[in-house]
Amino acid sequence: MSFHEIKEQIISCMDCKQKFGFTPHPVFHGKAQSKIMQIGQAPSKKVHESGLPFNDPSGAKLKYQWYQITDDIFYNEDNFYMTGLAHCFPGKHPKGGDNPPPLACANKWLAKEMEMVDNQIYIIIGARAAKYLFPKENFEDLVLENAQINGKPAIVLPHPSPLNVRWFKTHPSFEEKRVPEIREIVWDVLGLKG
Repeated sequence: MSFHEIKEQIISCMDCKQKFGFTPHPVFHGKAQSKIMQIGQAPSKKVHESGLPFNDPSGAKLKYQWYQITDDIFYNEDNFYMTGLAHCFPGKHPKGGDNPPPLACANKWLAKEMEMVDNQIYIIIGARAAKYLFPKENFEDLVLENAQINGKPAIVLPHPSPLNVRWFKTHPSFEEKRVPEIREIVWDVLGLKG
């Protein structure tokens, strides 16, 4: 199966329609030769509506504060292939925030995407995505040190969501020390000058 065929199948996937109670809108972005494969958790409602990954407050923090890159660089398909455990917004949780991403989506699509994209590095965003890809590893350890997936470097980030304030308060060294290291890696892979 070709990369184009997999993309078409993901776009037309309606597996979760009954579960969500609304029409799924799969969101992902990039091409088979993207330099960085970024794997998140699930699109937010705003991303679901716009169809553009990380076009929300989480994305603003990720792009402008952590990576310090422009939208032109971030959304250039040569640079980033963006996907997630779920391609669709999973709905709102009754207690606030979004529902967790349905793992049926990741089980069906993620390995196929990872096989088809010829990236240089992986960036994993959020504890749920990290647990899915590194089920036996401690999340904090993964955030502080680079890992590997399929023999390629993998960087694990806490979710940049405004709802994740508590994690950042209890881990102040992440933004002070780790973010500059991650930014340097991203800039190096993208061929940007510091």
